[in-house]
Amino acid sequence: MKQIEVVADYGDLCGEGPLWHQREQALYWTDITGKRLYRWTYRDSKHQIIHQGLEVSGIAQHESGNFVVVNSGGVWIWDLQNDPILIVDTIENKKCALNDCIVDPEGRIFSGSCFYDAAKDSYARGYLFRIDADGSGHVVDEGISLANGLGFSPDSSTLYFADSAERVIFAYDYRALDGSLRNRRRFVSVPSHEGLPDGLTVDAEGFIWCAQWFGGCIVRYDPDGKEEQRISVPAAQSSSVAFGGPDLSDIFITSAALDDSLPLAPPGYFPTAQRTGGALYRMNLGIQGRLEYKARVRKP
Repeated sequence: MKQIEVVADYGDLCGEGPLWHQREQALYWTDITGKRLYRWTYRDSKHQIIHQGLEVSGIAQHESGNFVVVNSGGVWIWDLQNDPILIVDTIENKKCALNDCIVDPEGRIFSGSCFYDAAKDSYARGYLFRIDADGSGHVVDEGISLANGLGFSPDSSTLYFADSAERVIFAYDYRALDGSLRNRRRFVSVPSHEGLPDGLTVDAEGFIWCAQWFGGCIVRYDPDGKEEQRISVPAAQSSSVAFGGPDLSDIFITSAALDDSLPLAPPGYFPTAQRTGGALYRMNLGIQGRLEYKARVRKP
């Protein structure tokens, strides 16, 4: 399967957070604005809405068999059946209005904050947080405009993090011993005419894949930040990407139909001129991904 195919099309306002569940051989994804969580199973290619009414801005597996979700209210543990359990909503007196997340090899969660100031029609500066296994939270970086995709290199020595409003993917040196981050640097700067770097993942070879919102594509960068491959997606607002399938060689791509980021749009972008998005896509290029780590956080 070299061609891109539509897996499901619910007209997601803000499709995001694709997560492959290896034991279930299933993909989960979310519509943040539509407050829906979906599941697609590989065996029969069936998809369904499994929950409505909860905002899910990022999702990860928990070692208990449950899930961890982040949203504008904080970090939660959720079994998908009952009400989610709040782990943390404030860290160092800073509100955890969170977007996207990643789990490190020790089961900690990293997630960034996102604050939109409607009066100024701009994003206020936020933070990158770390939540440890005991539920304690820590600010690990600040000055973040619009937190988005995160991913670790295969050897876990580097954390990649997209700030969409700044149009930059940053790289940090990461230390598993204490979860500390050092040496923030610009890994990739996306030109304004190409759109915004959004959700990202890292494949087994250590190449970084990032969806470009407004750009209608996903881009593969080598570990030095050089563009290695660009693949068009039939949705201008490509939002996130994840690997899945039995051998982790399928690439899943979410997209969004809602035009809520137009102040950040490239010059000449008109949402009525192309399909903005809303569908979940899949393709296979013979490149293998990696399984994400499972969270170990608990309520303090």
